[in-house]
Amino acid sequence: MTDNNLPEPGRPTPQSGPPQQPPPYQQAPGSNQPVPQKPTKGKVRQQQAGVTQPRQPTVAEQRARAAALKAQQEQFAAESAAFEKKRKTRKRLLIGGGVTVGVIALVAIWYAAASPKNVTAQCTDSNNVIVDDDYCDESYYRGHGGYSSGGFIYIGGSSYRYNYGASGSVGQKAVGGSYTIPKGANVTTKSGTSVQRGGFGVSSGSKSSGG
Repeated sequence: MTDNNLPEPGRPTPQSGPPQQPPPYQQAPGSNQPVPQKPTKGKVRQQQAGVTQPRQPTVAEQRARAAALKAQQEQFAAESAAFEKKRKTRKRLLIGGGVTVGVIALVAIWYAAASPKNVTAQCTDSNNVIVDDDYCDESYYRGHGGYSSGGFIYIGGSSYRYNYGASGSVGQKAVGGSYTIPKGANVTTKSGTSVQRGGFGVSSGSKSSGG
């Protein structure tokens, strides 16, 4: 009688429990093949001053740098030209303005010198009291037997003469003014009688004027 539980000859006997792992790989003695290594992640190399050599720029990079440098130089030249143009324009304006101001000043001075001043003459007696303009009028004093000499007008025993530029009214003492007729001025009395016509520094007076 045969036992069914006995293993057959030449068949491995089954074992109970978890399956066993194969033994680790071992290089055969005398083999020169390298042992395969596990792949490692890439590493960034650190650059060291004086040791690491810089990478030479490519042709495209060199052309790009040259184009950028040229554009920068052209921009600088354009800005310099624009600034110089503005400076020259401002200088011309200043010079032109100075010439214009100088011409205007000369014209103003010439006009002031050429334009005669208007001065009012008032007839005064020997006490510097303002009297009626008729006493200094030529037709009046000659019609009354008077005459003029040395800037004074004599009628009877009294003397009269013009005060130029004084303030005050008839019966009052003249305030300010001068007894010398101003040259180049238009001199008239308050009543409108012309004593002297001036202009461009040339004066002309009548026999009744003092001066």
